[in-house]
Amino acid sequence: MTTGTPNGKNGRAAALVELYERAGYARVEPAILQPAESFLELSGEELRRRLYIFTDSEGRELCLRPDLTIPVCRAHIENNGNAANYCYLGPVFRDRGGGSGEYMQAGIEQLGRQDRSAADAECLSLALESTKVFGIDAPAIRMGDVGLFSALVSALKLPPAWQRRLLKDFNRTGTLEADLASLRNKSDPRASHAGVLAALEGSDPKAARAFVTDILSIAGISAVGGRTPEEIAERFLEQSSRGATSGLAPDAAGVLEKYLRIAGDPDEALGALRSLASEARLDLSAALGEFEQRTGFIAAAGIDVSKIRFATAFGRALDYYSGMVFEIYDPFERVNAPLVAGGRYDNLMTLLGSEAGIPAVGFAAWIAELESAGGAV
Repeated sequence: MTTGTPNGKNGRAAALVELYERAGYARVEPAILQPAESFLELSGEELRRRLYIFTDSEGRELCLRPDLTIPVCRAHIENNGNAANYCYLGPVFRDRGGGSGEYMQAGIEQLGRQDRSAADAECLSLALESTKVFGIDAPAIRMGDVGLFSALVSALKLPPAWQRRLLKDFNRTGTLEADLASLRNKSDPRASHAGVLAALEGSDPKAARAFVTDILSIAGISAVGGRTPEEIAERFLEQSSRGATSGLAPDAAGVLEKYLRIAGDPDEALGALRSLASEARLDLSAALGEFEQRTGFIAAAGIDVSKIRFATAFGRALDYYSGMVFEIYDPFERVNAPLVAGGRYDNLMTLLGSEAGIPAVGFAAWIAELESAGGAV
């Protein structure tokens, strides 16, 4: 990863980098060609389908970078791992069906800052400043919180396999709805796979994945129905734990469904969340305290929180988010896709190989969408 100076295709794209550098972010330029493994394992299903992947002469799977967060974080770990702020501007590559798969992306990554709530607010504020560079002064803001959902799932004391499944499916609406329906279903689906499930009973995820991978390898199968061995193992683990959930599951599903209906501005949502926690007798005090603190920092940054549309069901199609997530849209709907999007991803750094956890938050700004919403130069 090298440092550089702005060289965007137009003045306003370059102005984004100048904005970020004035705010204390050092520009970096990760390599366009990246190891595919991290993107395949850590990105959401939607992004995985759009990767440009090939194999080099030594048999290594490589890809054209589909975004810049993972390359920046990987380089940060390799170089020093100390607290640092980075910004970038450059092409990313995603197959969207027809036309060019190359898109210009700018953004920031704030790594290692311990005061998470203040860092989240700064990140959102800088994202909004990004839209102003393109003449968009009052964009629409959508926000969610993966950390809140994780805290709720943990407080419900569901079996670990169910917790992992719900968190994985959180930003996949249809799949999550199916999960909740399954939680309500008291029938035991385990008989059809009794032998495999008995072998997996009590296994940890790593051992289960190894077991399923070995079975598929013996059979000469690399995937089933588009699912990887890891995904198949997760389903078996979930089924093996279903017997323990028959009494709790319907109540848990009801709480989750009520939770996922909560929406409004952050202050309204906080009141509804506290009521739900009290009604369900769940201790969500730490997560709700962090939520309230972050809202206070956002307001202190001069952002009108009453204009933010918060929804508990809102997530983003990347699996590594762990806290606040947001998307910023054109208020006049001239562009349907997000102009800027990001959030907190504390878990990503350890997944990429960091020995210690590193707090991380950032966003990506899509140049073509910003130009369309604000008027091209």
